[in-house]
Amino acid sequence: MRLSVDPASGVVRLTLPPRGSKRDGLAWAQSKRDWIEAQRARLPTPLPFVPGAMIPFGDTKLRLDWEAGAPRLPRRDGDRLVSGGPVEGFSARVERWLKRQALAVLTEETIAAAARAGVVVERVAIGDPRARWGSCSASGAIRYSWRLIFAPHAVLSFVVAHEVAHRQHMNHGAAFHALEAQLLGHDPRPAMAWLRRHGAALHWLGKPGS
Repeated sequence: MRLSVDPASGVVRLTLPPRGSKRDGLAWAQSKRDWIEAQRARLPTPLPFVPGAMIPFGDTKLRLDWEAGAPRLPRRDGDRLVSGGPVEGFSARVERWLKRQALAVLTEETIAAAARAGVVVERVAIGDPRARWGSCSASGAIRYSWRLIFAPHAVLSFVVAHEVAHRQHMNHGAAFHALEAQLLGHDPRPAMAWLRRHGAALHWLGKPGS
């Protein structure tokens, strides 16, 4: 039997061996409550999109501000993101704005990288996967996590280079890694390390606090 806590969601998973007893597994998991609570205590702190919050945005930070007389549609004003309208819908409006920004930035970066690689990308889309930051289909469609908009630009560019390189090499062989590094223009290892260290925290941005 195995217990794990998903760092991106906090969900506790119990894995049973073949023909394992669900009742025995749940009893064993209950006996590990202290371990589970210790693991969950180490999870990133949720950062809801509420007025006054400071959120990462590429290489900078934005302060989320609500102004009663401002337009509903959020607009960036320097290091502020300002939205009016009913305060109850503030968080949803901010998230929609962030997703639009993510799609625009990722599309622009992907088109530029594809041109350098001499490949065609059929479509760029965004989603909110838990297990990967990007994916490339054999048909040429690339899909990214919209949460990359919170990451430093070098990290976002690494994910783009990684997925565009898959348009030539649908594997992780030596030729793939050579093209990935060529498209990125520098060593990808720091960006990979950043995602391993900080990636889970990006999934907690926009979550309501406890």
